[in-house]
Amino acid sequence: EKPGPMLPRLAVVAVLANSAEAAWLGGGKQQASELLTGETINPRVLAAEYAVRGRLLDKAVELEKAGRQVVKCNIGNPQALGQKPLSWVRQILSLVLNRELLEATEAAHAGNGHDGAALRSLFEPDAVARARLYLDSIASVGAYSDSQGALVVREEVAAFLRERDGCDSQASDVFLTDGASAGVRTLMQCMLGTPGVDAILAPSPVYPLYSALSTLADGAAALYPLSEDPATGEWTVSVELLQRSLDEARSRGARPRGLVIINPGNPTGQCMSLREVTEILAFAAREGLVLMADEVYQDNVYNTPGTAKLNQFHSFRRALGALRASDPALAARVQLVSMHSTSKGFCGECGLRGGFAALDGAWEPVVKAQLVKLASISLCSNVVGQLAMGCLVHPPAPADASHSTFVRERDGILASLKVRADLLAAALDALPGVTCAPVEGALYLFPRIALPAKAIAAAAEAGVAADEFYALRLLDATGLVVVPGSGFGQPDPDAFHVRTTFLPPADKLEAVIAAIEEFHSCFLAEFGDQAS
Repeated sequence: EKPGPMLPRLAVVAVLANSAEAAWLGGGKQQASELLTGETINPRVLAAEYAVRGRLLDKAVELEKAGRQVVKCNIGNPQALGQKPLSWVRQILSLVLNRELLEATEAAHAGNGHDGAALRSLFEPDAVARARLYLDSIASVGAYSDSQGALVVREEVAAFLRERDGCDSQASDVFLTDGASAGVRTLMQCMLGTPGVDAILAPSPVYPLYSALSTLADGAAALYPLSEDPATGEWTVSVELLQRSLDEARSRGARPRGLVIINPGNPTGQCMSLREVTEILAFAAREGLVLMADEVYQDNVYNTPGTAKLNQFHSFRRALGALRASDPALAARVQLVSMHSTSKGFCGECGLRGGFAALDGAWEPVVKAQLVKLASISLCSNVVGQLAMGCLVHPPAPADASHSTFVRERDGILASLKVRADLLAAALDALPGVTCAPVEGALYLFPRIALPAKAIAAAAEAGVAADEFYALRLLDATGLVVVPGSGFGQPDPDAFHVRTTFLPPADKLEAVIAAIEEFHSCFLAEFGDQAS
């Protein structure tokens, strides 16, 4: 049966893997070997794909080995493209990783020691005090923490949520994770129990973490389409389409257990309005869906002076607080998980793998106990990442010595991201046949490309999706790595996109733009200018 247009390529591959899985499970024929081979490996592993680090990145690595210069705009990895780490985070981590350095710095600030001036210039007193607090609480970064994460950091996360959302939060409801991804994996392990039936209702285009984990767990396909305005390239989400997609999934025998909302969006970069957040929260409560709020880009919200629309991050936890006041009965049905990470925003500490998942709403103690058990299987998330999360959610106060530097670095990073996003979006939107909306949130642009019919035919002959064909040619010509929209799934099978970050430094971005413009012109000259 031909899959519907909402199914991304990952789900299609998963469907095709069913016959392979049956053979893997036995099929009445004894395997000749118990060794792990391409034939005996779990077929769901073969079926799972992660386009952000897929074939294009493999090709890019080949080009690098051949001496080509490559610019990796396929993934939101800020420090790999030159973003400097925050002094606040690195000062504290340096001290907790080296107890002797912390003790020497404490002595320097107390007026003792031989290198007092040098150490005082490197480490602000509030950073020293925070490092001491962390070390006194955890003993050593080389020791396991509690399975949920170090209590001192979970308390900082709970305080951050209380201040951000204006409603209560407890450290016992916070799980510190290896990036937000580990929290997603744990939740999906709990929800996807019946193979081929249980499902996660996720957006299309979808960040492939969700579709890949669903494939690995043998979850049923269940996607809801985001709506794109072809004229502007702006994306929105509507309860009407959510309801239609949920009803369709249930009619196929699927049982959606959770709803994924990525706000601001990835790959689409939209920033949800308060109305959208409020309506979706109520929808999830009515339909009995666990709401997985992926809010890792909450600090990446951008506005353009002179425009009517004001973009602002609205958390689902704050919306739940309002729902408790307006409709307590409906609010009592909510199961909400709010996720955050050190990898995005202005922090950009991707390699430290810091994150959290915070529960709110109607969670039974037995479910919390099972989540703790799953965390215990891995003993704990990495402790350095936990402390980085603490640094992010508990920054220096206005009266602290580090505050002015922290604010200057934070605001400088965010302002620079906005400038680069605007520059790249305008250049892409000016290309013939390309529509690119101004950035609203996150770290990505997702331009729509009207590909010529000749290029679509050439892609089909090569056995790749049309937008992947374009992206591969772009890589060969310019060394620029982007992600084809087909890797995220696209609601409209005749619409083609690529996702690119706007993370290259400003002094290199103009060269990147010039290379894209030259490539696009040559591509249209080769394949004709009659778009499909």
